Formats: sequence, C-alpha cells, structure tokens
Amino acid sequence: MKAVIWDLDGTLIDTPRVIVETAAQVLRELGRANIDAEAIRAGIGLPLPVALGELLDLPPDHALVAEAVERYRVRWRAVVNPQIQMLVFPGVIEGVQALQARGVRQAVATGKAQSGADTNVDMAGLRPYMEVVAGYDRVLRPKPAPDLALLVLGELGLKPDDAVVVGDTTHDLWMARGAGVRCISVTYGAMEEATLRSAGPTWIARSFAEVMRILLDLANLEGP
Repeated sequence: MKAVIWDLDGTLIDTPRVIVETAAQVLRELGRANIDAEAIRAGIGLPLPVALGELLDLPPDHALVAEAVERYRVRWRAVVNPQIQMLVFPGVIEGVQALQARGVRQAVATGKAQSGADTNVDMAGLRPYMEVVAGYDRVLRPKPAPDLALLVLGELGLKPDDAVVVGDTTHDLWMARGAGVRCISVTYGAMEEATLRSAGPTWIARSFAEVMRILLDLANLEGP
C-alpha cells in the first residue's frame, strides 16, 4: 500500500450531525420542514446540489436548489467552519502523522466543492499531510462514480492496487470499487454497518483506531 485516499465528512471530521442540522434548517426556511433526518443523512457524501435536489425532489440545476445550496453554504461558513478543528475525530491527526512518517502518501477525495474542501482541510489542520485535496467539482462525474478516485491516483502517479480508500458511506465504496481500489468503510460516520455491508467493502472499521490498525498492517505487509 502506497497511499490512502480519505473521505472527509464522517471519516476524518465528525460532521454528519451538523450536516443534518444545517440541511434541516435550510429546508425549514424553504417550507420543507417534513423531511426526515435519515433522508438527509443518506445524501451525505454526494455533491450538495445533488443531495439537496433529491430532498426537494427537483433537478440539481433548479433555481430553488441553487437557493438552498447558497443558504446552506452561508450557514456552514458562519456556524460550522469555526468548529471544524474541534470536530476532528480523536486520533486523526496522530494517525495521519504516523502514516506520513511510515512513507504512506495521503489525499482527500470529498463530496464537498473544491473551495469548501480546501477550507475545511486547512481548518482541521490536515493540509501538511495531504498531497492532493480533490472536491467533487474537479470531475465531471462525482461520487459514487470512480472519477474522483481516478483523478487522485493520476495526480499521485499511482495505480489502483497501490491505494486504499477510507470512507463512511456507500458513495465512497462505489467510487472505490469502480476505480478498482480497496476500501475501508467506517461505521462511526453517516451510515450504519448493515448499509455499508450491503455494498461489499473490503474491510469494515468501527473506530478510527481500527482504521489505523488496518492501514499500518497493510503498510507493514506491502510496504509504502
């Protein structure tokens, strides 16, 4: 294993709850207070126009979806960004430091737009460890299509067999499988274990510590 491609929300940063809260507030403002929290949670990891469009039962390019996206982003910048450093999962900084010291290369592939991805990676203190940060708008087909993982692999100059994707949703898993990359699905993020297992991950991890055990074992077995 030469590289780890990390998802961001729900994998490195504990944001699923605030994603649901932010989306629910926006939907209430637009007169859609009856949308279930689990429906919001199911869209975590998808591009925001896609996720909000599905919740509003409208195409991603509809004017009301654009308004919802803008309201969401304004609220996120004002309310959530100041909390990002505190929302980093325990052990994450130490974990990415350990992988870097072991010679494992690291990247982020996220359903966030590039600007939001860059901001949150910086605020979380992850920038020194990530060679590539890729948001959904850098590719034509975002998660669950394989394009984002393939973009990262191309920028790292690596083959699919060289990397492992770590993510908390089936969108991450389908991206990884489509790209021919092994995947660790984590159960502490947006989706429950049964949902993740239905998509056939290579490994399941129930804590970040377990993620690190798998990755360091692979690094020791396969070399960076």
